[in-house]
Amino acid sequence: MDRLIYIAMNGAKHSMEQQALLSHNLANASTTGFKADIGAFRALPVYGQGAPTRVFAVDSTVGTDFTPGPLQSTGRPMDVAVKGQGFIAVQGADGKEAYTRDGALELNANGNLQTRQGLNVLGERGPIVVAPNTIVTVGADGTVSTVPTDAVPSTPTIVGQIKRVNPAQKSLAKGTDGLFRQTDGKVANADPTVSLATGVLEGSNVSMADALVGMITQARQFETQIKLLQNAETNDRSWDQVLNLAG
Repeated sequence: MDRLIYIAMNGAKHSMEQQALLSHNLANASTTGFKADIGAFRALPVYGQGAPTRVFAVDSTVGTDFTPGPLQSTGRPMDVAVKGQGFIAVQGADGKEAYTRDGALELNANGNLQTRQGLNVLGERGPIVVAPNTIVTVGADGTVSTVPTDAVPSTPTIVGQIKRVNPAQKSLAKGTDGLFRQTDGKVANADPTVSLATGVLEGSNVSMADALVGMITQARQFETQIKLLQNAETNDRSWDQVLNLAG
């Protein structure tokens, strides 16, 4: 009886955790550059008396789906998307280098090139700073150019180049802030082969249909585990009645 309760309890618990992962993905179905988390169940043996064939399942976040999302045209010169694999280097809230696929760029009051989340975009020599009263354009190779609006002739000036990286996917881990970092804590080398598309943004790679189907499946599995717990309770009461009659 204890084994039944323990296994059903764990099944219900991990179904709820899987629901949370799917809900998180679904909530970010419209987040620019978002990469879906992948969860999976794995079997573990139940140790104790009896046959060593009993197992129960636990869930674990096995990684991230790095499939590129759809490109959405915006026509905005400071919107960029990474073509194929790769990332844009930014400065995280902790001041350390991190990586994102969110290319919705803008300038803050101090002229720092940032993401919409207020993270500085990194170049070869640190954060990229743009002079005031200029028009900013970004090239396919990450080159950031400016054209003054208050000078004649208006000649373009290169102010920096966005650092693009393409580390091995297995070496990356996604943090709670949605940014990617190398698991060994090291900074990834710049990769000049990573190209950017301008005037477009990469959408989330979350499939809303798949996420909804997954949530329904997990809800049914949760109900099954609860029914097992209810059966265990019913059986326990029945045994109590049998013992009372025998006594």
